Amino acid sequence: MRNHPKGLIAAALTNMGERFGFYIMMAILTLFISAQFGLSETKTGFIYSAFYASIYVLALVGGLIADKTRNYKGTILWGLIVMAIGYLVIAIPPIAATDIANSSSFIMYLVLICFGLLIIAFGNGLFKGNLQALVGQMYDKPDYKQSIIDKYGVDENGKPKKDFRDTGYQIFYMFINIGGFFAPWIAIAVRNWWLKHNGFDYNAQLPELCHQYINDATAMTAEQTANLTQYSSDAVLNGTPIADMGSFCTEYLDVFNRGFQYAFFATVAAILISVVIYLVNKYKFPDPAKIAPAKATDGQTASASEVKMAASEIRQRIYALFAVFGIVIFFWFSFHQNGYSLTYFARDYINLDIINLDLGFTSIKGAEIFQCVNPFFVVFLTPIIIWIFGALRKKGKEPSTPKKIGIGMGIAALGYVFMLLISTALPDKSALSGMSEGALSAMRLTPWVMVGMYFIMTVAELFISPLGLSFVSKVAPPHLQGVMQGCWLAATAVGNLLLFIGGLLYTAVPLWACWLVFVCACGLSMIVMLLMVKWLEKVAK
Repeated sequence: MRNHPKGLIAAALTNMGERFGFYIMMAILTLFISAQFGLSETKTGFIYSAFYASIYVLALVGGLIADKTRNYKGTILWGLIVMAIGYLVIAIPPIAATDIANSSSFIMYLVLICFGLLIIAFGNGLFKGNLQALVGQMYDKPDYKQSIIDKYGVDENGKPKKDFRDTGYQIFYMFINIGGFFAPWIAIAVRNWWLKHNGFDYNAQLPELCHQYINDATAMTAEQTANLTQYSSDAVLNGTPIADMGSFCTEYLDVFNRGFQYAFFATVAAILISVVIYLVNKYKFPDPAKIAPAKATDGQTASASEVKMAASEIRQRIYALFAVFGIVIFFWFSFHQNGYSLTYFARDYINLDIINLDLGFTSIKGAEIFQCVNPFFVVFLTPIIIWIFGALRKKGKEPSTPKKIGIGMGIAALGYVFMLLISTALPDKSALSGMSEGALSAMRLTPWVMVGMYFIMTVAELFISPLGLSFVSKVAPPHLQGVMQGCWLAATAVGNLLLFIGGLLYTAVPLWACWLVFVCACGLSMIVMLLMVKWLEKVAK
């Protein structure tokens, strides 16, 4: 990689393997919780929001540990190991559908799943932010900086004329999404393989209806009962008539959830691959603990770059970073609906029969498949956006990183304007239970709706996420690199903690009103960010 540190690709490959495993889990997590425990979208959302938030909150803890010990490489390795343990915990065989009514078994298994998710979140906290900080440290190494100066010279401030950090983080981010693209395919293929192995076909609506039947068949509407009869008949591959609907519901749920378990085991394999890649390439990464310290004026030791930085400058940098952190909260609150309310929207309103790739031993079919669209567009669009920014840079017209983030917020708002317009003619979620299968089929939309939405949100993401990482790396004081990367992830955590609002809106208000909330959140954030651009540009210099 010309003009980039030699450890960049090794770090990107390490992250790609870990993200591959992580996105296998995230592609199916909400649907697994709903199918396993029979929980509503809203209750599932509380668990999903808490888990997604804890991932990023604990990244702040991981950053503190790495900054305190200066052992970034060791902290990253332990993060991978801890995550592997967490994935093993949630891969424990699921509780049988017949035991769902047993409150003690239900609670015990739900607590076990939540405990496994907490272990994963802690491991991710040790790993994610510190690997991102390590990438930034590669660009801060004196020998790398000198090589760029030798090639391109210095500007009026004595800094290298060329700065490849933004491009480096975009490349790093692209590798993450190569793993993210293949993950949903593996998750779906494994789950549907197990269904087919046991004589069943996948149907997105069956788990919810099966739980309703097991819990209280008499409370089901006539339309729900008719739909269950139709879906269950279609799901039996050999065409054998169903003699006992209760037995069918129990067996289908057990097989369905065991398929999820096998998919979780694939995450462990992905983590182990990342461990191997990391250990083989560990020598390429910088080691801040070995940087020679200089003596600070107050008698404390500090690096030479820290000594040169005045306390007032440090404060300004931290203020600027926290201003950006506050803005991106609303982006992640909106963007990560892709694994929550947007996944439920795909399940309920998109014609999934169009997406049915039969591989013989399994099939690729399910709402989870849309989780691969975003990483595909990240990989496809990143080189294009890098080229566009490079062309603008040559003309002296490239927007600053803060301005790019503001533009990204505006693009995200447009994505939800698109969903709002699409949803004006659709019935609300609460009305679906009273609709016949024929009415539901006539109402369902083309999968291109989700592809279009994820295209818009991916463009927004590429203006915000990798460039935000670059901005943090560039502006964070040298002795707070891990903590500030952790704070970036903690801001993401706050946005994720609000994800449950998407589920509440999705089930309680008209669809268009649900998406309007995200339009307002992203649009107002764009305005505030653009108003701060000049100040942020000054601090970044």
